[in-house]
Amino acid sequence: MNRMKSLYISLTWLIAIVWIINGLFCKVLNWVPRHRLIVARILGATYADQLTTAIGWAEILMAVWIIIGVWPRISAITQIIVIGVMNTLEFFIAPDLLLFGRYNAVLALLFMGVIYYESLILYPKISRL
Repeated sequence: MNRMKSLYISLTWLIAIVWIINGLFCKVLNWVPRHRLIVARILGATYADQLTTAIGWAEILMAVWIIIGVWPRISAITQIIVIGVMNTLEFFIAPDLLLFGRYNAVLALLFMGVIYYESLILYPKISRL
């Protein structure tokens, strides 16, 4: 297997693992309760528990989608939009609840860049091999 394909596979798994950690452990299992506080601040406290769990399951499904590899470009664009919207809302509405405050936006941009590179730069190159 060439280096480019190895890098692609590694980045694919890294991206999927980030979604699984955030979805399963942080939200569904509630190991990081501030996620529920963020959801409550943005969407309201009434259904924050249920919405946080639903968001967590959606993130787990995103990881499954990434691992399966169906429509990788649409997956990447969807991920970038979701991360961008989510982090913009958090930046303005709940910065005090974020792990790194407003600096979380920097991490979000880096993650979006990794997704862009993995799916929109690397994937087209390795699919031609």
